[in-house]
Amino acid sequence: MPATLRRTTVNLPVAPVGPENPLPPLAPLDEMHTVDERQRAELPPDMARQVGYAPLRSVLPVRLLDGYTRERTPAALDALVLENDRLRATVLPGLGGRVHSLHHKPTGRELLYTNPVFQPADFALNGAWFSGGIEWNIGATGHTTLSVAPVHAARVPAPDGGDMLRLWEWERLRDTPFQVDLWLPDGSDFLYVGVRIRNPHDRTVPVYWWSNIAVPEQEGTRVLVPAEETWYFAYERRLRRIPVPEWDGADRTYALRSEFPADYFYEIPRAERKWIASLDERGTGLVQTSTDLLSGRKLFVWGHGPGGRRWQQWLTEPGTGGYAEIQAGLARTQLEHVRLEAGREFAWLEAYGPLTADPDAVHGEDWAAARRQVDARLEEALPRADVDAAFAAWRPFADADPVRDASDASTDTGLLAAGSGWGALEVACGGYELPGTPFPAETMGAEQRPWATLLAEGRFPDDVPGPGPVRAAGPSLVSGAWRERLECASAGPLTDYHLGVAQWHAGDHAQAVRSWERSVAAAPAPWSLRALAFADACDDPAGRHPQRAADRYLAAVDLAVDLAVGLPLDLAAARDEDDGTDADGSRDADGAAAGNGAVAAPPAEPPAGPVTLAALVREAVPVLLAAGRAAAAAAVLDRLPSAYRRRGRFRLLRAQVLLAQGDKAAARAVFDEGFEVDDLREGDEVLGETWAQVSDEPLPARYDFRMRPA
Repeated sequence: MPATLRRTTVNLPVAPVGPENPLPPLAPLDEMHTVDERQRAELPPDMARQVGYAPLRSVLPVRLLDGYTRERTPAALDALVLENDRLRATVLPGLGGRVHSLHHKPTGRELLYTNPVFQPADFALNGAWFSGGIEWNIGATGHTTLSVAPVHAARVPAPDGGDMLRLWEWERLRDTPFQVDLWLPDGSDFLYVGVRIRNPHDRTVPVYWWSNIAVPEQEGTRVLVPAEETWYFAYERRLRRIPVPEWDGADRTYALRSEFPADYFYEIPRAERKWIASLDERGTGLVQTSTDLLSGRKLFVWGHGPGGRRWQQWLTEPGTGGYAEIQAGLARTQLEHVRLEAGREFAWLEAYGPLTADPDAVHGEDWAAARRQVDARLEEALPRADVDAAFAAWRPFADADPVRDASDASTDTGLLAAGSGWGALEVACGGYELPGTPFPAETMGAEQRPWATLLAEGRFPDDVPGPGPVRAAGPSLVSGAWRERLECASAGPLTDYHLGVAQWHAGDHAQAVRSWERSVAAAPAPWSLRALAFADACDDPAGRHPQRAADRYLAAVDLAVDLAVGLPLDLAAARDEDDGTDADGSRDADGAAAGNGAVAAPPAEPPAGPVTLAALVREAVPVLLAAGRAAAAAAVLDRLPSAYRRRGRFRLLRAQVLLAQGDKAAARAVFDEGFEVDDLREGDEVLGETWAQVSDEPLPARYDFRMRPA
């Protein structure tokens, strides 16, 4: 049976991703996977160089996704199914191209951990992320900003003549186009995945890639890899080399034998074949292997402690089994970035499939014998030479044009799925030629059109100072090329605002403040006032003005409320101001199905609404408290629509305000009533810290998300 590709839907309980946060993320990146300079000096020189190479300043130009809740309703997610007579792979193009399922037909086994719900949580670099399947992490240390974003998808001829599924997008943190080609050779038990990352620029770019594979976590499941040492990293933010498999009295190749969440980055000898496998007590499970360029391998575990168990419950529904992650990347650890020279590319091939080995050998005390057993069984099932040959066969097809067939396309581009319009804008700006991965101009929508006008005419449309309707700012672009265009553009409140964002991102904070001051002087708007308030609040030469920061945040909130007059501020009735979704996650007649992750051209964005107001209040309250203005913080919270005030994030802020007002009993009552912080960040200890201020009792289990020892 030659491989075939077809469209379908996956029906799941879905918590919609919700609107983007309209305020650009100016704060430094909040990423757990970092080490300090002192420890970096203790690492091997090559690792230390890559750990210190081009760390990400922020997630700009990407916006944050923090508008989701934990309310799930049944929904159909667009999916693409690639299958032969042995395997069936189900892919979600609207959610980062995630491989949702890999089903082995002869045995009836699901090889991956498949989440029975779609529940966003704050793990991606820009917020919303979900667990399960195989995800393609590109950009910078952490889960990709494309975790819940749509990618382009099309049918392409496979090397053996069957169908190949191509996924591609423009990665915006590093401005690198990439593609993922999936195919199933006739009669093969292995899914082949060809990956290519290109640098079309005249400068070196930092590159990050890890393929993350969620596998079922069971008491008797062991992860095997051809290594005798691993770099252990936990949420104490310390990287150290330890032996495999046993360390500190436990065999760390079994996920449930660690107490706390942890990463194990394996030290694989250069000459060894690159693979990692997760095998259950019967010796069956999944193996992943690749060509040598993808040299890193990792195991992530949640551990058996209360915090890890709580996170596992948080990411799915009650009664669902847990998972671990086996991963493969371009470097030894995920703290590293790799240099990709101008005009060059990285390309490799991965293979995913079932594996069965002798369980006595797999689970025996002789680690070397266990590794040899798995390596031998892998060589029988998929020889190393066959992987290299498949890679060589795929390379000429990597540039093949996608098939544009209106009969099976879901968009007017003729493709199976459409990603964002940002790639088309960047191609227009840079004049890049990218065979095999077209970025059609027709994918540009309302968010890109003002920037296309700037590109063509040297100005933003309708950007004039003075009284009149306040236009929504829309997303900012911050690369050097766009910053230069903004510097050369005709002056105006929007131009100066976006220029300030780009300058702030580049580290020129003093010039950013001047640009925002010009914007406010020309036409005051909530986002430009907020930018100045953020700068004032920073522990930075441009900041350290807590009272002025508080005043400016209050002014931004006042203006947002004034602009929202006449708009429905109740969340249950409010139409999302950014992407056309209603409060329940459904879309208007021009949008896509709820929770699908597909991006339709958003309607005209009103200047301010409940989403903007909520984002401002969330930032303003901590600044007001830091300035000693608890009464003002309480008043700001009261200005939110009632549906927002009931959300866990704002309940937590209310407890903190009550503590600042000296009402410890009322703050404790907020916890006793119960709340859930929908967008609780990975590693954030704010719940435990706030609880410690209201009670000497142990942290209740429902609030215990601690990922490290106390």
